[in-house]
Amino acid sequence: MASQVATPTSLPTTSSSTSLSSPALSPSSPPLLSPDDVELLAKLEEQNRLLETDSKSLRSMNGSRRNSGSSLVSSSSASSNLSHLEEDSWILWGRIVNEWEDVRKKKEKQLKDLVRKGIPHHFRAIVWQLLCNAQNMPIKDQYSDLLKMTSPCEKLIRRDIARTYPEHDFFKEKDSLGQEVLFNVMKAYSLVDREVGYCQGSAFIVGLLLMQMPEEEAFCVFVKLMQDYRLRELFKPSMAELGLCMYQFECMIQEHLPELHVHFQAQSFHTSMYASSWFLTIFLTCFPLSVATRIFDIFMCEGLEIVFRVGLAILQMNQAELIQLDMEGMLQHFQRVIPRQMDSGPDKVIQAAYQVKYNAKKMKKLEKEYTTIKTKEMEEQVEIKRLRTENRLLKQRIDTLEKESASLADRLIQGQVTRAQEAEENYLVKRELATVKQQSEEAGAQLEQAKKTIWQLQQQQPQAKAASRCSEEAVLQLERELVQARLKEAESQCALKEMQDKILDMEKRNTSLPDDTNVARLQEELIGVKLREAEAVTGLKELRQQVRDLEDHWQRHLARTSGRWRESPKKNTLSELQDELMSVRLREAEAQAELRENRQRMLELETQNQIHNNQLRRAEQEGRSLQERVQTLTTQNKDLHGQLQEIKRRQAEIECKSKEEVMAVRLREADNIAAMAELQQQISELEIQKEEGKVQGQLNHSDSNQYIRDLKDQIAELKHEPADTDLLLKGAEECGQASRL
Repeated sequence: MASQVATPTSLPTTSSSTSLSSPALSPSSPPLLSPDDVELLAKLEEQNRLLETDSKSLRSMNGSRRNSGSSLVSSSSASSNLSHLEEDSWILWGRIVNEWEDVRKKKEKQLKDLVRKGIPHHFRAIVWQLLCNAQNMPIKDQYSDLLKMTSPCEKLIRRDIARTYPEHDFFKEKDSLGQEVLFNVMKAYSLVDREVGYCQGSAFIVGLLLMQMPEEEAFCVFVKLMQDYRLRELFKPSMAELGLCMYQFECMIQEHLPELHVHFQAQSFHTSMYASSWFLTIFLTCFPLSVATRIFDIFMCEGLEIVFRVGLAILQMNQAELIQLDMEGMLQHFQRVIPRQMDSGPDKVIQAAYQVKYNAKKMKKLEKEYTTIKTKEMEEQVEIKRLRTENRLLKQRIDTLEKESASLADRLIQGQVTRAQEAEENYLVKRELATVKQQSEEAGAQLEQAKKTIWQLQQQQPQAKAASRCSEEAVLQLERELVQARLKEAESQCALKEMQDKILDMEKRNTSLPDDTNVARLQEELIGVKLREAEAVTGLKELRQQVRDLEDHWQRHLARTSGRWRESPKKNTLSELQDELMSVRLREAEAQAELRENRQRMLELETQNQIHNNQLRRAEQEGRSLQERVQTLTTQNKDLHGQLQEIKRRQAEIECKSKEEVMAVRLREADNIAAMAELQQQISELEIQKEEGKVQGQLNHSDSNQYIRDLKDQIAELKHEPADTDLLLKGAEECGQASRL
């Protein structure tokens, strides 16, 4: 919204509003106003016309004007003198506005005195803009574009708008004009200054500005306040400037009110607990609006100095009461008692504030002290952070060293264990060397045992061949069953598709053919229609016959009466009556004929209606029959799906069986390979024993030759056995390939 907003505060009567333009037209005023000044005064007059509704603020502002007027001219309290004083103050401020640059440069002290006594309400908007140099700011042209953008702080602003001046008529209603323009200004500033964004408390300052001027001008003034009046530093997320203000204010309390400062320290009552809102909102949330507005006038002229002065003046005025209270009592006193003290008016507080000694140089010195303290604190925090990181690194180093020492201890223990194991192994080797001799003696017994195992394997060989043949036949049988199952599945799918096609054809035929009951009904309806048609035709024929008879009778009558036209008048009247009677009868016959035709039409319409009703009944019956057919078809489809799932399950079982048989064949193959390896091991052992027998000469010459021949025969037999096992392996591989297929 870029429209001008009417301020919800008051203004005087129409006569006083017209006096706004009198300074420019009076003889004592400057010759002529510039076009810009004329435009500003016109805006002020327009605002004043819109502000005549609030009588409450009218009384408060009239009181403030009486105070300011009495400070300029000492006069009686009569109403006539008061109106003259108001007109004089308006003339004076009109001159100040028109000659602003000269007054600001040459009469700055007098301007400050006038501002301290109070700016007239209707000059407040323009004077505030002039005091902060907020006129003709380039950012004013960007305001409408900023409202079209989206701010990340919109939710926070919406949440706090209802808490801003909740009892003021301009802001108390939800989604009112005041809340909307307040949201617009806060949103626009959050987009301009993204570092600050939105901070609680700033909405009260913007709300006060909107009470005095339109939203575009309020936005410009707020930007200037944030930039040039230290408010931006106050509202930053770190709030470093607020900490500085608290430190300076606490030092002032310690200097001017030492007893109260000691009491605050004893009760742990920190300055930020009661004074932070003073600096953040310039007393707008603590004092009545009329008092806070007067203080804001001085703030616009002199800056944050007035906040320090007013705050210290309040503490001086309430020192005796505060010293007797504890922490909770002091909080209640600041929240309830002090605002009620301000109801009498702002003049007492402002006078007490300017009696406070405020030393700007000392405030600068305190600022430097605070900066050095904060710098030291930051350095200490950095040092603490560095020490913490070093401590953390040392702890990590200690943990790693402990882990390394634990690993070294484990390695030492492991070395000792390995040494014990090696000693045990040496002992075992010695024992094994002792048992080698026994093993050589047992070689003969083992040889005999090997012969027995060879003989057993020779007997088991034909059984293995038969088992392999059986497994091959079983695999082939399983393959055949698998092929048959897949063929059955394909046939069932084809049959299912054929059944579905047949069902569709039957549905089409059924839709085209009528039912027997429908045919019987149609025949009955046709017979009834034909009967009604025959009755109508006979009735029509009778009517036509009656019309013909009447016409013949009329012709005969005309023929009889044609020679009687020249008879007496009585006879003529009789004939005329007869003619009229005949014409009446003709009309009656025609009316009856029309009546019969209308009845015939009614019968036709009734028959059509019955036909349509019958058609509707037939359509409903056909729909029911179709639904029943669809249900039967769905049940058949479900049955077919169940059969298909059963076939798939059987197929999966067959495949599992085939896989199990293939695995059994492979296990037998592995067993045969292991047996062949054992046989080869035994052969090698026998050959070694044979060589040892030759060397040692333990056998006789004849016995050794015979023993050698036997061994050679056994070796030849054992060599034939691997060939048989190879054949078995090939058969198993072929079976495995078949099962995969």
